[in-house]
Amino acid sequence: MKQPQESKLKRKLQNRHIQFIVIGGAIGTGLFLGTGSAIFAAGPAVILGYLIAGISIFLTMRQLGEMETEEPMTGSFSYFAYKYWGKFPGFLSGWNYWIQYVLVGIAELTAVAAYAQYWFPTLATWKTALLFFILINAINLAAVKAYAEIEFWFSIIKVTAICAMILAGGYILIINPGLVDGATIENLWMAATIGEHAGDPALSGFFPHGIIGLLTAIPIITFAFGGLELIGITAAETADPQKTIPKAVNQVVFRILAFYIGSIIVLLSLYHWSNLHTIDSPFVMIFDKIGFKHAAWALNFVILSAALSVYNSCIYSNSRTLYGLALQNSAPQIFAKTTKKGVPAAAQMLSGTLTFLVVPLNYFMPNWFDAFQTVISFVVVCILVNWGLIAMSHIKFKKQKKLENYKTLFPSPLYPYTNYLIFAFILFILIVMAILQPGMIRQAVAVPLWILIVYVLYRISEMKKNKNNK
Repeated sequence: MKQPQESKLKRKLQNRHIQFIVIGGAIGTGLFLGTGSAIFAAGPAVILGYLIAGISIFLTMRQLGEMETEEPMTGSFSYFAYKYWGKFPGFLSGWNYWIQYVLVGIAELTAVAAYAQYWFPTLATWKTALLFFILINAINLAAVKAYAEIEFWFSIIKVTAICAMILAGGYILIINPGLVDGATIENLWMAATIGEHAGDPALSGFFPHGIIGLLTAIPIITFAFGGLELIGITAAETADPQKTIPKAVNQVVFRILAFYIGSIIVLLSLYHWSNLHTIDSPFVMIFDKIGFKHAAWALNFVILSAALSVYNSCIYSNSRTLYGLALQNSAPQIFAKTTKKGVPAAAQMLSGTLTFLVVPLNYFMPNWFDAFQTVISFVVVCILVNWGLIAMSHIKFKKQKKLENYKTLFPSPLYPYTNYLIFAFILFILIVMAILQPGMIRQAVAVPLWILIVYVLYRISEMKKNKNNK
């Protein structure tokens, strides 16, 4: 098998860049906006849902981290699927991840436009989407260091805001509970004491909708963890990857879990979950409802920054994924070209062109939430395919290393049982989507159809290459 070419990308990224690129990719609309739908489905049990999904993504990241530590190559898991499994798995992995982040980019820019309406309710969402589309793409065309620095500061804003919110909420709940009417940790298992559902026993308890409610929320929660795979995408541009990648993998997942679970515990204690609405950001809504208007204003700014941060990560991920596909001859060679500053400009331009669909989407669909939910459900499917490909590529990788009698530097725990656990989790999510989520059944059924479409494209690509080689 012909191996992918060596990367021409620059190894400029330090541990702080990797940490915040990944945090930036993971803390975004999935937490700040998507949490509302998950809370509405599961109630306080959503906390357990985040823990379950978090364990699954941690195991997946450990498998990816083991491979990346040994071979920090462009294309990440697409490279490993290509090298250790075969041409088609590599082709599928790369193009699936690429289309995932095109969809995420569309979703995040749609969310940015919606957040801006908090201040400018009459501003057309397509105008806001167009403005930030141009701005963020221009930054990414400059240089990888420019991208990394802006992502670092975007993430600093998010992390600082979440920490401040957790501390402020803790102060209210523990030291000054009388400051906010109805604020108590008992909101996690008791009925509401204020609001339209006050005293309603049907909406009390940690599992107000039972186990079914929790299961229904997990596919929504899964979207929030999409983005941690960026650790793999950054590997080819990481300085000292054998030291940086293991450290980043271990630290970032636990930080994400602490931010997610900590912030949700505080929010649901400050304001009873039954008074929330699925369409609003629970972060902004709660602080607005409890009378902290300035905090709600500031949080909306943070959330808007978070969505821009994720879109920033989307551009980076898409261009590097397409660049990696070109290196392994799974995409046209024009996408393997970089500028003098190491930016794969052609790859970024194609990705940006497709993401530009967000502008007509918001023009023709002013009801942004329906469009957002539809895009999110397709993203979840792509995420599950990625996780499955990572787990199987890791199995192939380990078998090859065993034949070579080679001991890896950063072994994944409990191999191969944790790989099989990931497969079971993916199957579980698809079953839940098909049975318990009426709006997602088409997306669950679309998984084999999507793989078939990519296979047809792969066969066409192979026929063209064979024809050109004659």
